[in-house]
Order: sequence, then structure tokens, then C-alpha cells
Amino acid sequence: MSPQRVGPELREYNTRTDPPPKSFPTRFARMAGAPVEYNTGGRPTPMLNYLARRLMILPLTLFGMSVIVFLLLQILGPETRAAFYIKDVPKNDAVLEGIIKRYGLRDPIPLQYWHWLVGKSDPEAGIVTGGVLRGNLGYARFGARPVAELIRSRFPATLELSLYSLIPILLVGVWLGVVSAVRHNRAADQILRLTSLIGYSLPVFVLGILLLMFFYADLGWFPMGRVSDWVRLEVLDGAFPIRTGLFTVDALLNGRPDVWWDAVRHLVLPVITLSYVSVAAFLRITRSSMLEVLRQEYVTTARAKGMPESEVIRRHALPNALLPVVTYAGMITAASLGGTVITETIFDFPGIGYAAAEAASQFDVVAVLGFTMMAGAILILVNLAVDILYAVLDPRIRLR
Repeated sequence: MSPQRVGPELREYNTRTDPPPKSFPTRFARMAGAPVEYNTGGRPTPMLNYLARRLMILPLTLFGMSVIVFLLLQILGPETRAAFYIKDVPKNDAVLEGIIKRYGLRDPIPLQYWHWLVGKSDPEAGIVTGGVLRGNLGYARFGARPVAELIRSRFPATLELSLYSLIPILLVGVWLGVVSAVRHNRAADQILRLTSLIGYSLPVFVLGILLLMFFYADLGWFPMGRVSDWVRLEVLDGAFPIRTGLFTVDALLNGRPDVWWDAVRHLVLPVITLSYVSVAAFLRITRSSMLEVLRQEYVTTARAKGMPESEVIRRHALPNALLPVVTYAGMITAASLGGTVITETIFDFPGIGYAAAEAASQFDVVAVLGFTMMAGAILILVNLAVDILYAVLDPRIRLR
């Protein structure tokens, strides 16, 4: 196309309502303001194809995880595995042998896996017992209740801690990483790099113990646990109804600012402990990715066109630098929702991680494997969300 005819053709395509032909360069169509998506004849879009592929892989991944957990169970004897079907394992050998035969705990492994997955019919009681798909993950000795019920009671605490930790981790970590990259080798960059190095190398348990010694033991500002005893008494008496399991949310729903403030005071130290180390890691990852993107030719071109630096960072550099950040964010989210064992144990926070540590200390293998399966399912679902975010941030991934 000659230079003399570029202008008129662009104006022509700008006024037309039908899509430009495929032979017309897409960049000129965008310059003219014409649409660049073509009619697919009713076929699924690349995004829908991408989502369909990921959703098809999801059941296979969950199946693989269940097989691994089941094979770990086979290390245990049938006497221990009986806890998946009954509440109390009898001490009498004859009675125990009858239970093992009734639930087929010496059957071929494929048949045992099927019973473990969907349940085993009990001809004497006339009911179906067990079955992971039916929500039966076994019986926890240390909690004296089913593992699934234990998870339901402890997960809201872990969810609340994770939500309040992820907000500063994502916002502050990414923002500081961008600032450090934009001010490369300046004073702000040097200070942030030193801060991130200290935070990245500081063990979580060391930071948690230091915060606990200073703010709880010495000053008494922020207590341990999840809520104070008077709040727990109100919950037991029914004076404070639980709706979501998140005390900060339930306090607002019930119009109780005193309970809200008590819950926030208990969250401060564990949130700082989780956030500081992860913010340091996010800072390093975001800075490294941003420095690589800022050296690309399209960023140089945007600056040469006179675009303000803030627009260059916001529209061109940051979206392309977020892919490794999203990957690490998924890892942090899955780890937080699966239970932060060290932090919850240090601050006596009754979440999933604290329960898993209690089960491990009492050699309750059935409960530990139940927590493991829950954490694995969370990791798989978070990875699916990360894959979807990949496709949103980088359209090229949809075509792979």
C-alpha cells in the first residue's frame, strides 16, 4: 500500500461497520478504530476453548491426587484404616477382625479404592458408610469428631487470616516492586532491596516469636488466639450468632464493634508475620520482572511517542510483568488457605494449620491425610484460577 493511500483507506475502514478483511494489517485497523475480531461462524472463541481444556483436565488432576492419598493410606494397616468407617476402633481382636471383613479392608486395592471413594454398603445397618465423595474423610481421634466436621469448624479461621494477609501481600508487594524497578539503582531501590533481603531471609518462626515477645509479653497490646474468652462465652451462650464463621464479618453483621475490635487485635500479629516475609518475596519477583519488561522495545517506543511515564508503566509495562507475580500469588494463596502451620501454632490461632500440627503430634494419620487431601484440592483449584488469569493477562496463551 502506497503512503498516499494509507490515510483514505484508514478513514474508509473507520466508517465501515463490517470487520476489515484478514489481509488488512491489524495494527492499521486498530489505528483507524475499526474492530479487529472477526466472525468465527459460531465457533467457540479461543478463550472458551482454553477454559474448556483446563476444566477437562481438572477431574483428571483431582483423580490423580486421590490415588496418591489412597496409596499413602495403604501404608497403614487395616486396623488403622477402619477409622474411615467407624467412630471407635474396638480393642477386641475378634470384633476388629469382623469390622475389617465387613468393610473389605483386605480386598484387592482397586476395590478398596472404589469403596474409599464412594462408600461401602453396610448390610447389617442398611446404610452406606465412608466415601470421600460423600464428605467422609474419616474420624479424627485428637478432635473426637469426623475429619470433615473438624475442617468445617477450623477453615473459617484460616480463611479469615489468609484474606487479611493476602491484601497487604499483593497490594504492597507489587507496588513496592514497581517502585524499586522504576527507580532502579537509586536510593529508594537500594533501601527496598535491603528490606526485601532481610525479610526474605528471616524465618517466619523467628519473626513471629520476636513479635510475640515484644507486643504480647512486654507491651500487652495484641493478644494470642483468635478471640478473647468473653467472646467465646457469648458464642456458646448464643448471644453472638455465627453466620459466616469470620468473626470480623459476623461482628459487623451483628452490629458489635467491640467484638470486631477484639478480633482485629488478635489478627494483627499473625497477619504481620505472614505478610512481611511474603511482601519481601513479592517485591523481589515484581522488581525483577519489571526490569526485564522496561528494557523491551515496545516500552521504548511508547516513551518515544511522548506518552507520560505513569501511562507507560500502567498500560504497557505492569500488565506484561504480572505473569510471574500471578504464579507466586497462586502459590501463596494455596499455602495460606491450606493452613499456615508455623504461624497458627506460634500464635495459638485455631485454624487448619494448627489442627494439622495437633493431629501430627498425636500420630492421627487419618486426620493428617484428610487435611492433606483438602490442601491438595485447594492447590488444584487455585492453579486453575491462575491459568485463567494467565489467559486474561496474555491473550497469546489462549491460542496454545
